[in-house]
Amino acid sequence: MTLSTQFLTMLAMIGMGSCFGAALDTYNRFLQRSKRKSWIVFFNDVLFWLLQGLIIFYVLFLVNKGELRFYIFIALLCGFAAYQSLLKRSYLRLLEIVVNMIISIYQFMLKTFNLLIYRPIYSLIITLISLVVLLGKGIFGLSKFLCKFLLFILKVLWTPFKWIGQLIWYLLPKKIKKIVEKLYNKMAGYLRKIKKLINNTISKWKNRE
Repeated sequence: MTLSTQFLTMLAMIGMGSCFGAALDTYNRFLQRSKRKSWIVFFNDVLFWLLQGLIIFYVLFLVNKGELRFYIFIALLCGFAAYQSLLKRSYLRLLEIVVNMIISIYQFMLKTFNLLIYRPIYSLIITLISLVVLLGKGIFGLSKFLCKFLLFILKVLWTPFKWIGQLIWYLLPKKIKKIVEKLYNKMAGYLRKIKKLINNTISKWKNRE
């Protein structure tokens, strides 16, 4: 390994140590260990360390074809220590600013969506439903009124025929009245038998099911 390659490797590993420190603070900021279950924290920790190891090895592979030397670990520790002492406070402040900015943008977009899209559509749907309900009530009320009016008209028209029928019935001889009453009773008996037969048939079909 040439001196230039070694120098580039040292610089790259110092930079990766600092990046690792920033990544660790970012990971802890978003993980919030105290609010997570232990198995979730363990699983995320394993994934984080594997990912950081792969990234560092990939950078090392690009710089010196993946050759490991003792000074590489020293460089990583130096980069991490430099980040902790010089860059950590500034990075955490910048991270909070970026996070708050993203949250503010998200809340603004959510409010804008609420005001411009969701609420107008919701109000329109509610208005349409109210109009349909009012229209249905109006149609139902009008139909009810028309039915009552038609029944009243039929009753008025039927009353003279009823009076005429009662008068004719009153003037009929007793013999004819008896004949009519017998025919009426027979028809009523036939109708009762037919109704009973239909009910029995329906009951049998229900029992079979």
